[in-house]
Amino acid sequence: MKHKLVPVAAALLTALASANVAAESATDVVTDGWEVHGYGSMNYRMVEGETVDTEYGKPDYKTAGTHGKSTNQVEFTVKKHTEHQNGVWSDFVVRSEYGNGNSFAYTSEGSQKDNTKAQFEVKETFVEIGGISFLGEDTSIWGGQRYFNRASGLLSGEFWKQSSGVGAGIQTKLAGNTTGIAVVTADKNDDINGGVKTDRNTLTSLDFYYYGVKALGGSFDFDLKVMSQANQDSSSDSGFGAAITYNRDYYGLDGWTQTAIAYGEGVAQNRGVNFGGWSGGNDDAQSIFLTSYGVLNISDNWQMGSELTYFAALDQLFGADDLKRYIAAVRPSYKVNDNLRIEMTASYGHEEGKEGYFGGRSGDAVESDIINLELASAFTVNADYFGRPQIKPYVSYIKADDEASAKIIDIKNGDDEVVVGVHTEIWF
Repeated sequence: MKHKLVPVAAALLTALASANVAAESATDVVTDGWEVHGYGSMNYRMVEGETVDTEYGKPDYKTAGTHGKSTNQVEFTVKKHTEHQNGVWSDFVVRSEYGNGNSFAYTSEGSQKDNTKAQFEVKETFVEIGGISFLGEDTSIWGGQRYFNRASGLLSGEFWKQSSGVGAGIQTKLAGNTTGIAVVTADKNDDINGGVKTDRNTLTSLDFYYYGVKALGGSFDFDLKVMSQANQDSSSDSGFGAAITYNRDYYGLDGWTQTAIAYGEGVAQNRGVNFGGWSGGNDDAQSIFLTSYGVLNISDNWQMGSELTYFAALDQLFGADDLKRYIAAVRPSYKVNDNLRIEMTASYGHEEGKEGYFGGRSGDAVESDIINLELASAFTVNADYFGRPQIKPYVSYIKADDEASAKIIDIKNGDDEVVVGVHTEIWF
């Protein structure tokens, strides 16, 4: 009798073992690895023998040259990607940054430690999980601190769309297009820099987005953000912004463009969909934002980048009545050979507002016109428009329409200035 039971017991043990293996194998790791990406921007620039702490109005759409003030900006993004037998995957992302916004040329003695600006910081740290069976294979959820859904102008370099802060979200596919909801929170920069207060002016953005809708020879992205601010009265505690982005070739020619229109009011006055610790505004704040930028492939040797941007108050913007800003910029680029590219940049920027805006501007300071002309030679491993790494010597000429306007963008003497520099850049 015992002998007859042995095969049955063995079969049962085998079945139990197989079930146990099957249960464990669903979460077994099949792929596990690390990725490292990064960015470096080292700008050696001089004006009459000294370094300067100005970007000549570039963040305000006044110029489009290579004169960003960061002398030594370094970023690293580390991602741990894991995939499991059951199709679930996860990403852990950490992005660190050093030197963004610092204009000093530091030496090796380590004196930069005495300057608390632009030190080493962790800018993003979040986890994203996707492929969970009961959510669907196209669905992922995330939580943590991140720059979310960013877009920036090609020549201005300004991020006009993003949600920067701490939050969580869910993303999936709807009719084949990417869609999602996220909530992102950021404390006001003046609260953080001024120390802990009893009442924080905490900002929150509820983001809705739907991307990749094919139409009119390209694709459309739609963004809607509903924002609020804590510990404010009813005139300054809310706002909303919306944007439509159109992605296609270079206006019917070979290349690419991104064209967008955005509206913002109240807390969302800053281009409607640009959310972070800088956000805020009252019921009088209303703005309209239009931008179009891209790269045209003219021939095997010629390419051209361009940007047209208009940013204006419909009532007030940043506390200024009738504020208007716009820029037109082009950057033709000629490929001499595989390792040398010649770049020429020309931009025209304009700003105006109602008499007395931004601290009492009057006279010539009420309206500004800025011209920026630049010539550069890029030594690179790949002479394409976006070929990197590159070392780019340049000469940039900035001229304002008058001395009052020149002073606004920190030109010291007269109404013009020449910047001589070498910009070194890499991304990977």
